[in-house]
Amino acid sequence: MSSRPRIEGYAIVSREGMIAKSDGSFPEELKIPADQQFYQESLDRASAVANGRHSAEGGPKEKGRKRILVTRRVQRIVHDADNPNVILWNPATAPFDEAWQKLNADDGILAVVGGTDVFGLFLSIGYDAFFLSRAQASVPRGRPVFPGVGHGVAAEEPLKQHGLVLKETRMLDPVSETVVEEWVPK
Repeated sequence: MSSRPRIEGYAIVSREGMIAKSDGSFPEELKIPADQQFYQESLDRASAVANGRHSAEGGPKEKGRKRILVTRRVQRIVHDADNPNVILWNPATAPFDEAWQKLNADDGILAVVGGTDVFGLFLSIGYDAFFLSRAQASVPRGRPVFPGVGHGVAAEEPLKQHGLVLKETRMLDPVSETVVEEWVPK
């Protein structure tokens, strides 16, 4: 087992850079079947998933995946009492490498799936790739993909500020004009 997996982020954003409505719910407007397929297939290749308490990837395989649940509700890294595949990690009290070792996942990919603060946390830890799907839907007053996005700050700005560059853009769904951008370190 390595000390650090390949870290990949996955998010779909509205025109404004939002990943959720202001109440935290996932907007129907961002449920693009082609993106959902890309997302689930990507998670199937991952060794584990990282998300916050209010985020989840959904789908029939969710409960069976190894997972790092980022939360301030614990003081040390502990296994979730309800699911042995899940560890609870407070980044303020333990380094990421320690959480990864405790998870005991196979070498490979850690898929970071949100929310805002978790996406922001992993900007500092370091993404090996971030897959930013862009929908044409509008969610004007929602929760941003990264802290600080919105109000004139585009979704890609934090990626650029942390040394990532756009590698490629692919069309996921021509009807809805949904694309996925792959951002990688310089």
